Amino acid sequence: MIFAIALHLLSSVIWVGGMFFAYMALRPVASSLLETPVRLTLWSQVLQRFFPWVWASIIILLASGLWMIIKHFGGMAAVGVHIHIMLTLGLVMMLMFMHIVFSPYKKLQRAVDANQWEAGGKALNQIRKLIAINLSLGLIVIIVASAGRYI
Repeated sequence: MIFAIALHLLSSVIWVGGMFFAYMALRPVASSLLETPVRLTLWSQVLQRFFPWVWASIIILLASGLWMIIKHFGGMAAVGVHIHIMLTLGLVMMLMFMHIVFSPYKKLQRAVDANQWEAGGKALNQIRKLIAINLSLGLIVIIVASAGRYI
């Protein structure tokens, strides 16, 4: 159980912490200092390096979370409402991430490769909005997971 909890926590820190860093620190600096071609190329490459970590985090979160629910609690009927909320919001986050990867991120990559900076800017703006939502959901999940059983 301790190993599953550790993996679960580390995976959530990697994913949510990465979004927090990207949104709250990297984004404002990049947008204020870098010209559009450099900024869009930077984001394309940063996301290319970050997204495999998110995929791994998703796999580990699902596997460890479901393992704990089944092995430790005996199934969904035995867990508190905070676990149901955490799982539901986590699944929404995962679906939103997949949408980011397969739609606006692909558009960003194609635009950067073709030097189409206006299209790349639109794609990056869509990614920014979706990551803001996913980051908010991730922070809520952390609060619910940490304090949920005390509510």
